[in-house]
Amino acid sequence: MKSHSPRRPAQSGIMLLEAMIAILIFSLGILSLIALQATAIKLTGDAKYRTDATLLANRLIGQMWVRGADLAALKTDFESPAGAAYAAWLADPNKNGVQDRLPGVVAEGTGVVATLPQVTVDLIPTGAPTSAQVTITLFWRTPEMNGNDRHRHIVATRIAKNL
Repeated sequence: MKSHSPRRPAQSGIMLLEAMIAILIFSLGILSLIALQATAIKLTGDAKYRTDATLLANRLIGQMWVRGADLAALKTDFESPAGAAYAAWLADPNKNGVQDRLPGVVAEGTGVVATLPQVTVDLIPTGAPTSAQVTITLFWRTPEMNGNDRHRHIVATRIAKNL
């Protein structure tokens, strides 16, 4: 008569299962690191555009301070879209213009959301003003933005006349 060997325990294949679970956990960790890197790159690009918007606004404010002796003329010269100094600032190729630095900048009436900078100058008080409140709003669109979405950066300052 043959003797029967004892049955093997029901643990065959457990090492394969453990290896597959370890590979799954490792893969999820790698995918998380890739997603984190992609988010960091996007946020770095957004910060660069905000910095560029601030630099452009500060350059325009500097030009206003230089020409700010006549505050009434400041309003007619720098207010968008018809001010002569505003148009010259916008077209100046030496400033690495808004068109070169902020993406998605388009002219009005093209069917795309306008992202040209808007400048408003409010004289305070009206009449013979001694200071002017200047607000510069810059818009830009990144390539991944859809529809009418746009970023906005607002810089407000007061330019005072030396008495």
